[in-house]
Amino acid sequence: MMFQCFHELCHMGNRRLLFLLAALGVNYLLFQSILVPYAMVEKVNIPIIEEDEGMHNYANSSLVFDGVSEFEKKDVGKNNSLELDNVGSKESFMAIFAKESKVDFPVKRFLEAKRGISTISLLEKSKNVDFGTSQRTTSSTNSTHLEKSPQKIKLFASGKSTAANVTVRKMRCNMPPKSRMLIHEMNHLLERRRVSSRAMKPRWSSKLDMEILAARSEIEHAPTVTHDKELYAPLFRNHSMFKRSYELMERTLKVYIYMEGNKPIFHQPILKGLYASEGWFMKLMEENKQFVVKDPAKAHLFYMPFSSRMLEFSVYVRNSHNRTNLRQYLKEYTDKISAKYRYFNRTGGADHFLVACHDWAPYETRHHMEYCIKALCNSDVTQGFKIGRDVSLPETMIRSVRNPQRDLGGKPPQQRTVLAFFAGNMHGYLRSILLKHWKDKDPDMKIFGPMPHGVANKMNYIQHMKNSKYCICPKGYEVNSPRVVEAMFYECVPVIISDNFVPPFFEVLNWDAFSLILAEKDIPNLKQILLSVPEEKYLKLQLGVRRVQKHFLWHTKPLKYDLFHMTLHSIWYNRVFQINVRK
Repeated sequence: MMFQCFHELCHMGNRRLLFLLAALGVNYLLFQSILVPYAMVEKVNIPIIEEDEGMHNYANSSLVFDGVSEFEKKDVGKNNSLELDNVGSKESFMAIFAKESKVDFPVKRFLEAKRGISTISLLEKSKNVDFGTSQRTTSSTNSTHLEKSPQKIKLFASGKSTAANVTVRKMRCNMPPKSRMLIHEMNHLLERRRVSSRAMKPRWSSKLDMEILAARSEIEHAPTVTHDKELYAPLFRNHSMFKRSYELMERTLKVYIYMEGNKPIFHQPILKGLYASEGWFMKLMEENKQFVVKDPAKAHLFYMPFSSRMLEFSVYVRNSHNRTNLRQYLKEYTDKISAKYRYFNRTGGADHFLVACHDWAPYETRHHMEYCIKALCNSDVTQGFKIGRDVSLPETMIRSVRNPQRDLGGKPPQQRTVLAFFAGNMHGYLRSILLKHWKDKDPDMKIFGPMPHGVANKMNYIQHMKNSKYCICPKGYEVNSPRVVEAMFYECVPVIISDNFVPPFFEVLNWDAFSLILAEKDIPNLKQILLSVPEEKYLKLQLGVRRVQKHFLWHTKPLKYDLFHMTLHSIWYNRVFQINVRK
């Protein structure tokens, strides 16, 4: 009996011992599974999961100038304008408003893991993760639009066979669009929207609305212009209507600028770099005495002068991958305006306008500024751009504030020995397709990837454009590209390859007169298409580029028909044809 009891006690002890050993083993494996992702964190390249479509992310620093070594604050005139210096250098970046953690990284991650936070969320918060996303050569941000289709990525620990499977969403910017709108469809849509007004009917009538309505009648019945020494008629959809509209704008239009909002987001333009268009317009509009009035009761249009670029610098939380606070910031600004003034509520914002060149602007202005006239560089019809109401703003790369026209011009058409030229970073899905078909495939097609940095290579890039008949302008992460304006700058016929892209000043310009706009599916036949253009037509296109050039230039003191006036005119023109009056 005693032997049997002793045997049962030993057996029970063994079970407890085995249970204890098993519990220790499970805890050990659990602890290892927590530490594995961080053991090799510096060796991992992983796409970022983001909360919103259209999101951009940053490698190592979220608030940087890619291709710009310094961010300096200088006084330009009365505007305390911000300039970007040393364009082309990538030796250093500027990080602003970063939120640093006060908890030691491994301890903090361990505590978060115990609370149930997922491994991928922890990786997103790591300051040391190399996110493996390339940056735009001329921009500080990376667009990482996301789709719902998942892909698997394995993270391996050094010397271990253990692997953690992490499901991430594939980046939208690296996939073709689900829907496409080509240029001929855009033309039909513009015609349809010109037929009927689409803006909100104002809550009460105003004599200023009747002035705009009268201007519309004059524009629609504009006398035919036969001889014009100032304008080249083939550049315009309707030369006579544009001429009359521009004259009425100069004579009639009055703009009120809201003084609310603090620097640097409001009233402090950036005049250099990729997003300079919004800064130059802000500077020249706030200095203007012809169109600006101090009494809002006398204004036909209302300008909300914020910088989408400075909004990113000032408000975006580094590595948060969330732009909700940027949109909320503008919502609070809009609420303040609508509470203080009665004009925004009168039309729902239909007689208000904004000018923004940053890629995030469509998202930032969604909903609370939805009915305003938006002058946007990112003029993507799949991202909410409304043809006939919104304005496609040219994306211009300004390298010199004192001389925005530096290096202007190019060789005459007979001396252009290269058929087609492109060089740039592999942003998005389309450029890799372009290089796959044409890089090192044909001596007439100078198609390259990113060019090395440095002044000599920058000048080499410019000389290639000055020496080429056609300059290929494929989309990158977004539909817009600074190469479109660069091509005009160097008198090279732009070949735009970007479905869903609404070209600048689409409502008034005839892009067939100075460019080729091809569908993305035409890339394999690119050379055949270019060679099929008769010499006579090419010469007309090149002449059109030289004549349209003046409409895409910034001047320290605005000139008639220049980029400042063309932007303001398109805002005016779309308001004229979209206004809905209360009778």
